[in-house]
Amino acid sequence: MSAGVLLITHEGLGHALVAVATRLLNKLPLPCEAFEVPFEGDPAALLPLASAALRRVDQGHGVLILTDLYGATPSNLAAKLARLGTPVRRVSAVSLPMLMRVMNYAELDLDELPAVAAAGSRNGAITDDI
Repeated sequence: MSAGVLLITHEGLGHALVAVATRLLNKLPLPCEAFEVPFEGDPAALLPLASAALRRVDQGHGVLILTDLYGATPSNLAAKLARLGTPVRRVSAVSLPMLMRVMNYAELDLDELPAVAAAGSRNGAITDDI
């Protein structure tokens, strides 16, 4: 059972994270796509485009949406997508450690992935005291 992964971020961030994760893993084990929100974008006009991206990564088991900044336009767009009917779980503060952790636990179902994503972010933040 595989969930899809959709990154909804400000422009310049989501595609870069997916590209680096793809390079590190050679092939992502989960369907994954980035949807970047332009700084001057109209959220109402972006909703159908974001919905299409959600449908592309959904394999019938729901979608984990990773956003960059809780409360900002990408996060608010994700909240609107969550009300359209597809099973969705959302996690904010996306980072490369978070995305990599999700991809390394691809066998988990949608309800388990948010905790895995959050752990990846927490465990990926290291204070180097040297």
